Amino acid sequence: MFNREALVNQIKTNPNWDVIVIGGGATGLGVALDAGTRGYKTLLLEQVDFAKGTSSRSTKLVHGGVRYLAQGNVDLVREALYERGLMMKNASHLVSKQSFIIPNYSWFDSIFYTIGLKVYDFLSGKLSFGKSERINRRDTMSRLATLKNDKLKGGVVYYDGQFDDARLAINIAQSCIENGATVLNHFKVKTLLKNNKGKVDGVLASDGESGLDYKLKATVVINATGVFSDEVLKMDDVSARTSIKPSQGVHLVFDKSYLPGDDAIMIPKTDDGRVLFLVPWHDRVVVGTTDTLVDNHSLEPQALDEEINFILQTANKYLNKKVSKKDVLSVFAGLRPLAAPKDNSTKTKEISRSHKIIVAKSGLITITGGKWTTYRRMAQDTINKVIALKKLSKIKCKTKDLLIHGANGTVDRSNHLYIYGTDQKHIVDLITDNPELSTRLHPRLEFTKAEVVWAVRNEMARTIEDVLARRVRVLFLDAKAAIEIAPMVGELIREELQQTSEWKVKQISDFINIAQQYVLR
Repeated sequence: MFNREALVNQIKTNPNWDVIVIGGGATGLGVALDAGTRGYKTLLLEQVDFAKGTSSRSTKLVHGGVRYLAQGNVDLVREALYERGLMMKNASHLVSKQSFIIPNYSWFDSIFYTIGLKVYDFLSGKLSFGKSERINRRDTMSRLATLKNDKLKGGVVYYDGQFDDARLAINIAQSCIENGATVLNHFKVKTLLKNNKGKVDGVLASDGESGLDYKLKATVVINATGVFSDEVLKMDDVSARTSIKPSQGVHLVFDKSYLPGDDAIMIPKTDDGRVLFLVPWHDRVVVGTTDTLVDNHSLEPQALDEEINFILQTANKYLNKKVSKKDVLSVFAGLRPLAAPKDNSTKTKEISRSHKIIVAKSGLITITGGKWTTYRRMAQDTINKVIALKKLSKIKCKTKDLLIHGANGTVDRSNHLYIYGTDQKHIVDLITDNPELSTRLHPRLEFTKAEVVWAVRNEMARTIEDVLARRVRVLFLDAKAAIEIAPMVGELIREELQQTSEWKVKQISDFINIAQQYVLR
């Protein structure tokens, strides 16, 4: 079902589609899943790999956004909290409840955040993850062993969600296929096709592996390319107005000793007004994020020295165990596709995280803005808009209660294979059939050779980067280890894809060039 050759054959034999989605991040995959489950003939094309960009580089939170509540954006918070509850219900293997503690160093802060988070609780309604509460100084120190306690008054505990972003994207891609859609990574849209009335009616796309081009027709083409939305809009109309204002967020990853308990820390107001999180993730700690408007965007955004220093300096204001550059296991940067404001605002906090749907004169549909937590609602709104435009027959959305591939009722998080959900047993079977696959990829890592093989056979991974960045999250957890195991992983993939030695050598070189950017020197 997830075989690339079979998926490519589907576009060879079916040149005509109801919906073509450009972009394989959270938004595009959500749209493809929504369209596919409604019964529309759906094709998604991603130029590199699913979640290659922003969707694999988040703070790993499924949340309503305490920050947006403070700004008075109640509707956005309410919507996100509702979607948060659905994500946990529909992807139980990847989305979990996470407790956060806001340390209070003044009595005013204690009262302010206690009241504010009660409002947050109220807005979550029946899908609440738990009630917030104020805890005293002793309990705060007990739960956060590495927190500085000088002048500490206590803390406020609240609950949000935590997840593995890229893993969820892969599972959504699998769900798309299971529900009749065709999704292809490493397949780049080169241009838009138009009929004699100037209406967009398809795309010209190129298979990154074979080099072959395909002319594909569609009733509607949806641009869901995140920070690359403007490139597609300009394919349609060179004078198209800018729709995206990218904001860069940087994260640093440390070992578990810097936050040894189960609680995350939320610093609600740093020196420059930004929020900083320290979040347990895959037995490490993710610390971030920054919020820097950038003029340029790329598939591999670079962390700026000032962003890295800001995170280190802020963390050290709150931790009694000092962090420095040498302690960073990985640094990664992502670009938020913020919907551009009508004015020339340069403050990201004033740029809405709400999503926007743009309908061009040519009929091209573009969905911009939003965030991971609201991906399902963004997709629903997009397809509903297409229906309202009478481009598709009216069929109700079916994703509200749709279980994502791998979802199961019980999750044992003591075994790192829990992220595979119902697929975990198949990886165990691989090891039973070939015990060599139980070998760990690296002494510092919990991941095994079996997971690499599984990623290629069943999760549409095609490159070393696909595997180590987004299927098995080594690049984001320990970049130096990722570089060290690249030759071994390259050989496993080469064997599975029956590729040449030359292919493997280029793969290793390409991956190391990217991975070095995740290492602080």
